[in-house]
Amino acid sequence: MNHSTGATGINRRRFLQHTASATAFTIIPASVLGAEGATAPSETINVAIIGTGGQGIVNMKQLFLESDTRIAALCDLNEKSDYSMFYYGGTAGLQPALDLVKEQTGQPCPTYHDYKEMLANEDIDAILLATPDHSHGVIALDVLAAKKHLYCEKPLCRTVHETRVVTEAARKAGVATQLGNFGHSGESVRLACEWIWDGAIGDITEVHSWTNTGANRWTSFTDRPKETPPVPAGFDWKRWLEPVPWRPYHPDYAPVRWRGWWQFGSGTIGDFACHHLDPAFWALKLYEADAFNVEASVCGGSKETCPAASLIYFDFPKRAGMAPVRITWYEGGIKPPRPAELEAGRELDDHGILFIGTKGAILGGGWGESLRIIPESKMRAYKRPPKTIARVKGHHRDWLDGCRGLTTPSTNFNYSGPLSEFSLMGNVAIRSGKRLDFNWKDMKVTNVPDAETFIKPDLREGVTI
Repeated sequence: MNHSTGATGINRRRFLQHTASATAFTIIPASVLGAEGATAPSETINVAIIGTGGQGIVNMKQLFLESDTRIAALCDLNEKSDYSMFYYGGTAGLQPALDLVKEQTGQPCPTYHDYKEMLANEDIDAILLATPDHSHGVIALDVLAAKKHLYCEKPLCRTVHETRVVTEAARKAGVATQLGNFGHSGESVRLACEWIWDGAIGDITEVHSWTNTGANRWTSFTDRPKETPPVPAGFDWKRWLEPVPWRPYHPDYAPVRWRGWWQFGSGTIGDFACHHLDPAFWALKLYEADAFNVEASVCGGSKETCPAASLIYFDFPKRAGMAPVRITWYEGGIKPPRPAELEAGRELDDHGILFIGTKGAILGGGWGESLRIIPESKMRAYKRPPKTIARVKGHHRDWLDGCRGLTTPSTNFNYSGPLSEFSLMGNVAIRSGKRLDFNWKDMKVTNVPDAETFIKPDLREGVTI
């Protein structure tokens, strides 16, 4: 195996209005984008993967299904790890990812430990970024500076500030971007938007969204481990830690459990809100608000670790013809009260979203799936409006078509950056322990200035975003 081991006040509404004019792309020779002497065939999109853990490999398998896409290179700091305790359920890392490439294509691709070296040396059109949250910001900025199209796993970044900076950098770079909230590309979320805009359940005054994830993942984490076991062979812990302050390695941090630590992850809401709250963000045009309030109640957690369970309230004023609305987020197994409209015998799933309007309710599962007016008899009686939102052929296909200049990906960073910021403000409320008045346009907490500490990342000396 041939590894390279070299060293290593924005207006959101303007983002959302900046559409095809900034995102009309073509696949062009990589030499134009900084890889001297290299060319990319116009019929092939050369994609490199940065981060080949469980989710990186899940994404890579989706790219294998696209006939115009080639895995041009792989980059990770870990050779191989057991992910059986994670949803992925197998082994992941650079070696398993390379084995899959060889299995699919009959030949290996270049592998790297240093993504900067990979960007400089390989013929790459686009990057799929699936590293832990704490490294999204610095890597994304380098990728965008190199004018590469970028698909990034959610949330876009670990903190609100990083997310704003990356969103603006993507707008200026003029490349095709897409967040990994794959439910946004589905049919169900589009139907729900069209029904809500049609007035199917009147003005929406409440939204409830929940996940059972949280309590079963990191209830035992309260403070930094005192043990200092050796770093596993094949894992470059120093480089993995690079954007943030140093601490000794421990398996409670990596490769899998990083999400429960504020230094590396963004907790349950960072993991799931970009999926589960996406229908509300889109349908209720929350991105049109210049300000909102947020507060949280939590169970567990500490200055070091994310809570096991949380109840978070977001209060939005009138905007774009929409009524004021309270968004309530439940994590760690907490669920909202059973809606009166739900038929006997039906229960709320472990993941979901519920819209409460002045004329009825819409209930759905997580990831924007299976959204339906309840009860089902009312759904069947509803005369559906015309389909006015463009449909896509798949989440990765939507991004790849953007790389080709055929469309603007529907959850590009102009949209998904603000979605991530909205979600991550839940963590600011958790960590501050106060009800916050957030001036979203200026990214300022106007009533609790100390809370702004949690809007920006804690980075290693010399690292800036």
